[in-house]
Formats: sequence, structure tokens, C-alpha cells
Amino acid sequence: MLSVQHLAVAFGGRTIIRDLSFEVHQGDTLAVIGPNGCGKTVLLKALLGLIPYEGSIAWSPGMRLGYVPQKIAADRQMPLLVRDLLHAKARFLKLPPDEVDLVAKEVGLTAELLEAGIGVISGGQFQKALIAYALLGKPNVMLFDEPTASLDELEEEHVYELLEDLQTRRQLTILLVSHDLSLVYRRANVVLCLSKEKPCIGPPEEILTPEVLEAAYSKPLKYHFHLDQHAEDSASAKEE
Repeated sequence: MLSVQHLAVAFGGRTIIRDLSFEVHQGDTLAVIGPNGCGKTVLLKALLGLIPYEGSIAWSPGMRLGYVPQKIAADRQMPLLVRDLLHAKARFLKLPPDEVDLVAKEVGLTAELLEAGIGVISGGQFQKALIAYALLGKPNVMLFDEPTASLDELEEEHVYELLEDLQTRRQLTILLVSHDLSLVYRRANVVLCLSKEKPCIGPPEEILTPEVLEAAYSKPLKYHFHLDQHAEDSASAKEE
């Protein structure tokens, strides 16, 4: 689906990404992790062709991209309804009138939410609106830049459950920037770790190790192991 070879991005004489190569296959969930300033958002913008770069970025023919940014520059206090936001893109893409309603239903935007102003809905509802916006045009690859950065834990879990459901139903390939390593371990099948040293890529069990993470983040990290209920019950039974 995507082949990146010897990618380099620099701003003002400072190199943000240097000699990065990786591939993404159909159906992958690729999580991009790394410390602040390592170039995670820059990478997504380069993949979208929004910034200049050196090297090669090759998408497969017929690729249709959807993008959910970490934040948007628009003023959320402007008098704009959620429905207006979605219809603006639908008109630009010359989509059928019912496409907005179909996408809204798919992500769980009710008729009441569609008629609400973007400045009065919750963070989780606004994130759903942005996901619906990105889904217009039937993309087969979705790029998410920390889609739950400003959400509470419950809203965050609902958003990721929605992404997993969309990926299954629409057979999406997903590229996801996240700081939540436990979520990355559960949701991604490939992890790309960017750092000041050499980046690395592989399955979560190979990349999300103390040795790799401490090298990437250049400092000792604390680790918390969470057991699901089945594991907790098994552990209790063994203790008894």
C-alpha cells in the first residue's frame, strides 16, 4: 500500500527526519511512536504531500486518503453546524446528498448532534465529526494524528473502538500517531519508533520493550503491567 524510501525532511537547516524507509501493507494498523519533536506529525504531513521532502513516497494506485489531524486551526466558536462542516466537503467532492447522513450514522452522529454547533459539542463528539469528515469520499487509508489527545479516558476508548469497527467494516489500512503505548500494543500490528538515533520498525512485541523504548526516549522509563479480568482471576487462583 505504501513504500517509503530514504525519506528526509528538514526545516530551517534542522533535519527532522533522516533516511527513513518502511512499508505498509493492506489492512495494517501502523502506529508511529517516539518522543516529542522526533517528527511524528511531520511524517504524516510528508505522506500527505503537505510539506516538501527528499526521498521517495509511493502509494499504490487507486489510493484514497483520509486524514484526522491532532488539532484544527479553525475557531470552534464560529457559528458552524456539524452538518454544515460535513456538507461543505461533500459538495467539494460532488458526493450524493445522502452521503453525509450515511457517514454520520456510521460513526454515531445523531440527528441532534448534526444540528449542533461545533463549539458546543464535547471533545469526543467533535472527534467523531472529524472522523466522519475524513470518511467522506470513501478512503481506503486513514491517517490519525493523536486522535484522542484532548479526550478523557472513556471518550478515548470509545474513539478507538470506533476506529477498530471502521477498519473491520471498511477494510481500512490505518496509520496512527499515539503516545499511549498500551493502546499501541493492543491495537497495532506494526510499530514505527522514531527517535534521534536510528528509527526501528516491527511488531509491538519487538518494539515495545524496555531496551528499545529507553534507547528511543533517551531516559529510563517506568512500566505498568495491566492484566485483563481473565488474567487477574487466573493469577488469584494461582495465589490461592
